[in-house]
Amino acid sequence: MAGISISPISQFSRATTQRVVNAMPEMTISSEKANKFIGWVGDTLTSPHNRLILGVTALMTQPFIDLNNKKVDEETRKISAARTIAKIIAGTITGVIIRGGCIKAINAFTKLPHEITPDMKFKNLRQLFTPSPGILDDLKKYKDSLGTILSVGIMVFTNFLIDAPFTKYLTNKFIDKIKQKENQQEQAPKTVQKTTQIKEAQHE
Repeated sequence: MAGISISPISQFSRATTQRVVNAMPEMTISSEKANKFIGWVGDTLTSPHNRLILGVTALMTQPFIDLNNKKVDEETRKISAARTIAKIIAGTITGVIIRGGCIKAINAFTKLPHEITPDMKFKNLRQLFTPSPGILDDLKKYKDSLGTILSVGIMVFTNFLIDAPFTKYLTNKFIDKIKQKENQQEQAPKTVQKTTQIKEAQHE
Protein backbone atom coordinates (compact mmCIF):
# COMPACT_ATOMS: atom_id res chain seq x y z
CA MET A 1 0.00 0.00 0.00
CA ALA A 2 2.83 2.37 0.91
CA GLY A 3 4.69 1.57 -2.33
CA ILE A 4 1.59 2.41 -4.42
CA SER A 5 1.12 5.80 -2.72
CA ILE A 6 4.78 6.87 -2.97
CA SER A 7 5.16 6.18 -6.71
CA PRO A 8 2.69 8.85 -7.99
CA ILE A 9 4.22 11.42 -5.63
CA SER A 10 7.70 10.62 -6.87
CA GLN A 11 6.57 10.79 -10.52
CA PHE A 12 4.82 14.13 -9.93
CA SER A 13 7.95 15.55 -8.25
CA ARG A 14 10.19 14.51 -11.16
CA ALA A 15 7.70 15.85 -13.71
CA THR A 16 7.44 19.19 -11.88
CA THR A 17 11.22 19.51 -11.67
CA GLN A 18 11.55 18.77 -15.37
CA ARG A 19 8.92 21.41 -16.24
CA VAL A 20 10.84 24.00 -14.25
CA VAL A 21 14.10 23.06 -16.02
CA ASN A 22 12.41 23.20 -19.44
CA ALA A 23 10.87 26.60 -18.67
CA MET A 24 14.23 28.16 -17.86
CA PRO A 25 15.78 29.98 -20.84
CA GLU A 26 19.06 28.76 -22.27
CA MET A 27 21.87 31.29 -22.06
CA THR A 28 25.47 31.29 -23.13
CA ILE A 29 27.78 33.85 -21.51
CA SER A 30 30.02 35.17 -24.25
CA SER A 31 31.40 38.25 -22.51
CA GLU A 32 35.06 37.81 -21.63
CA LYS A 33 34.74 40.07 -18.57
CA ALA A 34 31.72 38.14 -17.32
CA ASN A 35 33.52 34.82 -17.75
CA LYS A 36 36.59 36.16 -15.96
CA PHE A 37 34.42 37.42 -13.10
CA ILE A 38 32.61 34.08 -12.78
CA GLY A 39 35.96 32.29 -12.81
CA TRP A 40 37.30 34.66 -10.15
CA VAL A 41 34.26 34.02 -7.95
CA GLY A 42 34.71 30.27 -8.30
CA ASP A 43 38.43 30.42 -7.53
CA THR A 44 38.30 33.02 -4.74
CA LEU A 45 35.10 32.60 -2.75
CA THR A 46 35.19 29.64 -0.37
CA SER A 47 32.64 28.13 1.98
CA PRO A 48 33.31 30.69 4.79
CA HIS A 49 32.81 33.54 2.30
CA ASN A 50 29.52 32.02 1.15
CA ARG A 51 28.33 31.63 4.75
CA LEU A 52 29.23 35.25 5.49
CA ILE A 53 27.37 36.50 2.41
CA LEU A 54 24.29 34.49 3.38
CA GLY A 55 24.46 35.84 6.93
CA VAL A 56 24.76 39.47 5.84
CA THR A 57 21.91 39.04 3.35
CA ALA A 58 19.69 37.47 6.00
CA LEU A 59 20.56 40.23 8.49
CA MET A 60 19.51 42.86 5.95
CA THR A 61 16.14 41.26 5.16
CA GLN A 62 14.67 38.88 7.75
CA PRO A 63 14.41 41.28 10.75
CA PHE A 64 12.39 43.71 8.63
CA ILE A 65 9.96 40.92 7.77
CA ASP A 66 9.43 40.28 11.50
CA LEU A 67 9.04 44.00 12.28
CA ASN A 68 6.40 44.40 9.56
CA ASN A 69 4.31 41.38 10.54
CA LYS A 70 0.99 43.07 11.25
CA LYS A 71 -0.63 39.82 12.44
CA VAL A 72 1.02 40.19 15.86
CA ASP A 73 1.34 43.07 18.31
CA GLU A 74 4.31 45.44 18.43
CA GLU A 75 5.95 43.81 21.46
CA THR A 76 5.88 40.38 19.78
CA ARG A 77 7.31 41.88 16.57
CA LYS A 78 10.25 43.41 18.46
CA ILE A 79 11.01 40.19 20.36
CA SER A 80 10.73 38.13 17.16
CA ALA A 81 13.10 40.49 15.33
CA ALA A 82 15.57 40.39 18.24
CA ARG A 83 15.52 36.59 18.22
CA THR A 84 16.00 36.53 14.44
CA ILE A 85 18.97 38.92 14.59
CA ALA A 86 20.54 36.91 17.40
CA LYS A 87 20.10 33.64 15.50
CA ILE A 88 21.61 35.08 12.31
CA ILE A 89 24.61 36.61 14.11
CA ALA A 90 25.29 33.45 16.15
CA GLY A 91 24.93 31.15 13.15
CA THR A 92 27.05 33.34 10.89
CA ILE A 93 29.90 33.80 13.37
CA THR A 94 29.97 30.10 14.27
CA GLY A 95 29.66 28.99 10.65
CA VAL A 96 32.42 31.27 9.34
CA ILE A 97 34.86 30.40 12.15
CA ILE A 98 34.28 26.64 11.97
CA ARG A 99 34.36 26.45 8.17
CA GLY A 100 37.44 28.64 7.97
CA GLY A 101 39.14 26.67 10.75
CA CYS A 102 38.39 23.33 9.11
CA ILE A 103 39.69 24.48 5.72
CA LYS A 104 42.82 25.82 7.40
CA ALA A 105 43.31 22.52 9.27
CA ILE A 106 42.86 20.49 6.09
CA ASN A 107 45.29 22.80 4.30
CA ALA A 108 47.86 22.27 7.07
CA PHE A 109 47.68 18.48 6.72
CA THR A 110 47.42 18.27 2.92
CA LYS A 111 50.97 19.21 2.03
CA LEU A 112 52.95 18.10 -0.98
CA PRO A 113 56.42 16.59 -0.27
CA HIS A 114 58.29 19.72 -1.38
CA GLU A 115 56.17 21.90 0.92
CA ILE A 116 57.32 20.14 4.10
CA THR A 117 60.22 21.98 5.70
CA PRO A 118 62.64 20.60 8.34
CA ASP A 119 61.43 23.00 11.01
CA MET A 120 57.76 22.16 10.46
CA LYS A 121 55.94 20.56 13.37
CA PHE A 122 54.00 17.29 13.01
CA LYS A 123 55.84 16.40 9.79
CA ASN A 124 54.47 12.84 9.87
CA LEU A 125 50.90 14.16 9.70
CA ARG A 126 51.41 16.84 7.06
CA GLN A 127 50.35 14.47 4.25
CA LEU A 128 47.46 12.92 6.14
CA PHE A 129 44.86 14.14 3.61
CA THR A 130 47.15 14.54 0.59
CA PRO A 131 45.73 12.58 -2.39
CA SER A 132 47.87 10.30 -4.51
CA PRO A 133 49.72 12.01 -7.40
CA GLY A 134 47.75 12.36 -10.63
CA ILE A 135 44.30 11.97 -9.05
CA LEU A 136 43.42 15.64 -8.82
CA ASP A 137 44.29 18.61 -11.01
CA ASP A 138 43.22 21.30 -8.55
CA LEU A 139 44.51 20.65 -5.03
CA LYS A 140 43.10 23.94 -3.70
CA LYS A 141 39.51 23.02 -4.58
CA TYR A 142 40.09 19.58 -3.08
CA LYS A 143 41.22 21.11 0.22
CA ASP A 144 38.35 23.62 0.27
CA SER A 145 35.80 20.87 -0.45
CA LEU A 146 37.27 18.52 2.15
CA GLY A 147 37.32 21.32 4.74
CA THR A 148 33.69 22.15 3.98
CA ILE A 149 32.64 18.50 4.38
CA LEU A 150 34.49 18.31 7.70
CA SER A 151 32.89 21.53 8.92
CA VAL A 152 29.39 20.27 8.08
CA GLY A 153 29.98 17.23 10.27
CA ILE A 154 31.30 19.38 13.12
CA MET A 155 28.43 21.85 12.87
CA VAL A 156 25.92 19.08 13.51
CA PHE A 157 27.18 19.18 17.10
CA THR A 158 28.01 22.88 17.39
CA ASN A 159 24.41 23.77 16.50
CA PHE A 160 23.44 22.44 19.93
CA LEU A 161 26.64 23.14 21.86
CA ILE A 162 27.40 26.67 20.61
CA ASP A 163 24.70 28.13 18.34
CA ALA A 164 21.74 27.54 20.65
CA PRO A 165 23.34 28.97 23.85
CA PHE A 166 24.92 31.85 21.91
CA THR A 167 21.58 32.68 20.27
CA LYS A 168 19.84 32.63 23.65
CA TYR A 169 22.51 34.90 25.16
CA LEU A 170 22.27 37.44 22.34
CA THR A 171 18.46 37.33 22.34
CA ASN A 172 18.34 38.14 26.05
CA LYS A 173 20.82 41.00 25.55
CA PHE A 174 18.79 42.47 22.69
CA ILE A 175 15.50 42.14 24.58
CA ASP A 176 17.05 43.84 27.63
CA LYS A 177 18.14 46.71 25.39
CA ILE A 178 14.64 46.99 23.93
CA LYS A 179 13.02 47.06 27.37
CA GLN A 180 15.60 49.54 28.63
CA LYS A 181 14.85 51.87 25.71
CA GLU A 182 11.10 51.50 26.26
CA ASN A 183 11.50 52.36 29.95
CA GLN A 184 13.53 55.45 29.05
CA GLN A 185 10.85 56.55 26.61
CA GLU A 186 8.17 56.05 29.27
CA GLN A 187 10.17 57.94 31.87
CA ALA A 188 11.01 60.87 29.58
CA PRO A 189 7.54 62.55 29.69
CA LYS A 190 7.38 62.05 33.47
CA THR A 191 10.81 63.62 33.89
CA VAL A 192 9.80 66.61 31.75
CA GLN A 193 6.55 66.99 33.68
CA LYS A 194 8.34 66.81 37.02
CA THR A 195 10.92 69.39 35.88
CA THR A 196 8.14 71.71 34.75
CA GLN A 197 6.35 71.37 38.08
CA ILE A 198 9.55 72.19 39.99
CA LYS A 199 10.14 75.30 37.88
CA GLU A 200 6.54 76.44 38.38
CA ALA A 201 6.86 75.90 42.11
CA GLN A 202 10.05 77.96 42.21
CA HIS A 203 8.39 80.86 40.38
CA GLU A 204 5.51 80.87 42.83
